[in-house]
Amino acid sequence: MLQYIPDVKTLIRQLITIPSVSCTNTDIDQSNIGVIHHLAELFEPLGFTIEIQPVDSDCKKANLIATIGTGNNGLVLAGHTDTVPFDESQWDSNPFSLTEKNDKLFGLGTSDMKSFFAFILEALRDVDLKKIKQPLIILATADEETSMAGAKAISKRSVNGARQAVIGEPTNMKPVRMHKGMMMESIQLTGLSGHSSDPAYGQNALEAMHEVMSNLLLWRSALQSKYRNPLFAVPVPTMNFGHIHGGDNPNRICGHCELQIDLRPLPGMSVVDLRYELHRRLSDTLEGHNIQLKTVSLFDGVDAMETNADAEIVKIVEKLTDEKSEAVAFGTEAPFYKSMGLDTIILGPGNIVQAHQPNEYLDIANIAPFTLTLKQLIQHYCL
Repeated sequence: MLQYIPDVKTLIRQLITIPSVSCTNTDIDQSNIGVIHHLAELFEPLGFTIEIQPVDSDCKKANLIATIGTGNNGLVLAGHTDTVPFDESQWDSNPFSLTEKNDKLFGLGTSDMKSFFAFILEALRDVDLKKIKQPLIILATADEETSMAGAKAISKRSVNGARQAVIGEPTNMKPVRMHKGMMMESIQLTGLSGHSSDPAYGQNALEAMHEVMSNLLLWRSALQSKYRNPLFAVPVPTMNFGHIHGGDNPNRICGHCELQIDLRPLPGMSVVDLRYELHRRLSDTLEGHNIQLKTVSLFDGVDAMETNADAEIVKIVEKLTDEKSEAVAFGTEAPFYKSMGLDTIILGPGNIVQAHQPNEYLDIANIAPFTLTLKQLIQHYCL
């Protein structure tokens, strides 16, 4: 028994205490280096080989790759070390301090998903790591909540010896083998401003955007007619109009208008193909208009993910949890691990209902059963 591993609540407390917010707003964005170094200090004494992989040129963001054992059929346990921003005024406790109340552990990252690494260490407490026969690889990534730069960086290299991966995102201990993809696009139209008393004085970008939105709604209906998967609670691809801004005054013809959309494709739909079709449709809609079109991808996008229902990792996790694998609408880093040839499943002790919410918490009742599941997976694949 590894007595020098702190108890699981202490481990969670240590991780929660280290801020690692990632945000597209640079004034809010924080480094995750503190979390990475702390995890390295926890895994290295256990015999893990530690690699810290820089993700940005300033070395403010990094991944941890911790490996023990050799072979060609090992297990990856993966998660992200960043959290979303928070509104402290809506919290009843300090987000960076673990608070135990009503059989729950409150803190930023308890559910999504710093606590996953504490569970891994707790699962290793009674494992004889000297008997490892296949590699156990721990991946701790940066910036999942924004750019997924950490997972992208890992996907460009090899993770030797692994065949399957478990990502500890919040699933309330129910296995997930399928999720939708995500793309976020900015559509920017530039016309010509002028005095509102005469439309001939300008080219109204806001009116042109009205036509664009009408066409996008038709495209959404076409996509939802063509693609459907009953395994999802929302069985069709979705398109959300999330942000729009145009013009500056009611007595000026609108010279510029921007619309930001979110599109969630099903497995079998390619983000690259959708982006091409989006631009084609927009160009056709605006043909003959004296309007300039610019589209900007707000991030690279993530394809949908599907692991075959008959994959070994799916069958084993379903057996260990006594739960049928599910499909979810939220995205994860799984497509990057799938691209590396890893059969991937998502399984975590937190609940997605708590993710990104004030007073985020983890149910204490989940600690023992989830720790056992991780221990059984490690024993099956690595011992």
